[in-house]
Amino acid sequence: MISAPTYRFFRLLLELVIFAALTLVAIALISATQAQTRKPAAVAQAAGQIAQPLWQEYRGVRLGMTAAQVAQKIGAPKEGNERDQFYVFSDFETAQVYYDERHTVIAVTVNYLGEQSGAPAPEKIFGTPAEARPDGSIYKMVKYPRAGYFIVYTRDAGDNPLVTVAMQKIVE
Repeated sequence: MISAPTYRFFRLLLELVIFAALTLVAIALISATQAQTRKPAAVAQAAGQIAQPLWQEYRGVRLGMTAAQVAQKIGAPKEGNERDQFYVFSDFETAQVYYDERHTVIAVTVNYLGEQSGAPAPEKIFGTPAEARPDGSIYKMVKYPRAGYFIVYTRDAGDNPLVTVAMQKIVE
């Protein structure tokens, strides 16, 4: 069992990682949006052909579900409020579900800690591998305009990596 101070530390660390990941996603979206406006029409159309992502749900939770539907799929959260809920499934796997003002899911972020966590490989998320950086870390984001959301996969470097997989509704 994890002590309360340790839990708070890991919770704070997790929230900082999520904040950093969402910040990176926002920056990447802005960059991608700017880059897309400069692409020739044929290239932009080819990029839009990716219609359906492989990763469409987490433990039965999909974007657009209500909070009640989420509770039916994964139970009560460890902590939360009407805008986000935090779930702990093990010492190695946690998730956070975010809601809009209508209380429907707009984002799901899942964190896997360590090799023993059972984190999915990028191929299971995207269908193709993601290129690792020289330090072993991975970052890949793919937008699925037809599906209405994007997915971000990050893996930090080291022997006990933190893998974060997030799917978020595209807001236009």
